Amino acid sequence: MRMRDAAATKRRILEQARRQFAQHGYTAATVKGVADAAGVSPNLITRYFGGKEGLFLAATRVEIPVSGSFDGDRSTLGARLAASIVARWSGAPGEDPLLVLQRASGERPEAAEALAAFLDANSLEPLYRYLRDSGLDDADARGRAAAIDAFVLGVSTRRRVLRRDIGDPADLQAWLAATIQRLADGR
Repeated sequence: MRMRDAAATKRRILEQARRQFAQHGYTAATVKGVADAAGVSPNLITRYFGGKEGLFLAATRVEIPVSGSFDGDRSTLGARLAASIVARWSGAPGEDPLLVLQRASGERPEAAEALAAFLDANSLEPLYRYLRDSGLDDADARGRAAAIDAFVLGVSTRRRVLRRDIGDPADLQAWLAATIQRLADGR
């Protein structure tokens, strides 16, 4: 008799849900498609997550480990942020909940709202505080943080959502590093 492992099954369902939502968007992804990919019954998804909406919410819980990017001098901020960004973007396709939210934000207002709130709290505000603490006045720090945040989101949308290809990671990292640094320095 095979042992059941609910936690492992939930993880497998969430992995497949992230892939399906990232590849197909919210509307085209189906509970049956996720269940088939995870090797489970669609009823199990309903039991664990309450259906497609609950599955989507669970699959799009996002974490961005930005704290390491803010350790160090502002003169190397671009290189640190670019390395972190490209590492995330180069990960396994379809497994990034942030990408899932980005793709779903055009279809679902709550996804767009969740993405904006998440980026404000986990990207924009920590970046603003870092720039302010590095010696910039409040308005300058806020403006530069907003410019970096908008730039990175725009590049992410262009390369990951519209094209689904980030290009050569080393070239992208060098370009992001230089551009983010110019924005951080106000040049």
